[in-house]
Amino acid sequence: MAAFPLEPDVRQLWDISAPVHPGSPVYPGDVPYSQQWCATLSADCPVNLSAMTLSPHVGTHADAPLHYAANGVAVGLLALEPFIGPCRVIHAMHCGPLIEWHHLAHALTALPPRVLVRTYPQAPTQWDAALTAFAPETLERLADAGVVLVGTDSASIDPADSTQLPGHQVLYRRQLRVLENLVLDAVSEGDYELIALPLRLIGADASPVRAVLRSLPQNRA
Repeated sequence: MAAFPLEPDVRQLWDISAPVHPGSPVYPGDVPYSQQWCATLSADCPVNLSAMTLSPHVGTHADAPLHYAANGVAVGLLALEPFIGPCRVIHAMHCGPLIEWHHLAHALTALPPRVLVRTYPQAPTQWDAALTAFAPETLERLADAGVVLVGTDSASIDPADSTQLPGHQVLYRRQLRVLENLVLDAVSEGDYELIALPLRLIGADASPVRAVLRSLPQNRA
């Protein structure tokens, strides 16, 4: 049987993952990224081999319910469907300490099930104690609209000094998934395909992800 060559996929990709290195910003008290070389190429060694230490919340990552609920599910046990599929990027820059519903209202028509919100003109390279968080009511209304995943270029969906984490509690109660520390500097408002799969870390409270956006396929006659 003759094989037909696959048509090349020419859709554009945007890497929306934060670079991870020893200087990556971390939540105060969290474990920063570090790396050491266990073996290096030499006449006696055929490979370079390293070991890494980091919190799973360094860089772009997916939180698991285990992060904010004692009986929550670990990240490696989450279904993957929320982390891949149609999404919308919405700009809400300079909106203040909380993303309110009216900051998103201009872009909510025919909403896909994933919403990523850009709050920074340029992704931070240092810890930002004044990060923009989500108002819990905004998360509730997104869930009511059928959203299954929210993402932010901020380090948290809750204020940095929050101890009750009301936004995360909405995530838990409404079964929403979340991506934090996205880099949306080069991404215009609009609809894309999101691909941001967490690692299968069976006991972990979060996972790094390599998050990308892909332009949607063009309609063909």
